[in-house]
Amino acid sequence: MTIKAFVIGHPIAHSRSPLIHSTWIAEHGIEGSYEAIDVAPAELPGFFERLRAGEFAGGNVTIPHKEAVFALCDSVDPLARTIGAVNTLVAHDGKVHGTNTDYLGFLGNLDAGAPDWSAGKKPAVVLGAGGAARAILVALKSRGIPVILLNRTRATADRLARDIGGDISTGALTDFNTAVPTAGLVVNTTSIGMHGSRFDGFDLDLLPPDALVTDIVYAPLVTPLLADARTRGLRIVDGLGMLLHQAVPGFEAWFGVRPQVTKDLRARIEATLEH
Repeated sequence: MTIKAFVIGHPIAHSRSPLIHSTWIAEHGIEGSYEAIDVAPAELPGFFERLRAGEFAGGNVTIPHKEAVFALCDSVDPLARTIGAVNTLVAHDGKVHGTNTDYLGFLGNLDAGAPDWSAGKKPAVVLGAGGAARAILVALKSRGIPVILLNRTRATADRLARDIGGDISTGALTDFNTAVPTAGLVVNTTSIGMHGSRFDGFDLDLLPPDALVTDIVYAPLVTPLLADARTRGLRIVDGLGMLLHQAVPGFEAWFGVRPQVTKDLRARIEATLEH
């Protein structure tokens, strides 16, 4: 029997997930498929009925559905509840279970790209307090990393810090130069970096020489922030690995095989990106 999985979003044509999963399906000789399906918000309940009926083993969820699927799931993993978003669905016995693998993707990417990144437990400066930041904060908390959360609107950062709990201090983006001299990691979770946009007034020379800079944006692969950090001799990890590593747990749940994120897979996805 063919095992079917999917990614849903609206729009969805840009998604690289079908290329990732179809590569693994072929690699492991699985009789299966993974397709991108455009589901408008009003069509979500109907799509969940198809899931409960057994048409699919499960799938991924992307913008704008990550929050909306909460109410439609029969059960939601506690971590996904803390993060406030579901990105992976598993269907079994007429029920749909929701999880979030973004935090695993973030950790997997840094562990692969800079294996010692969390060893010193130096503070991480996290830029942005939107939906994407939630999974990053949960990931850093799981490793015992203190966080300095900077956002354009300080009150939004304060609310998020209270929601997640743990060792999180907050500030405005304009506090960057004050926050970074003791930092071991800088994480950009905002959309700044897409289309050539950049942060104003950030002095990366203030970072310790062994600091790591990462960006969850992966198109372009090297954002202006990462390019500036590399020019200063700082270590960088781009955002593509997060996309690849977050896909692993879902594939294992649907197809019963744990795939590997390889250089060849990365090269295939990288070839589809604008540089």
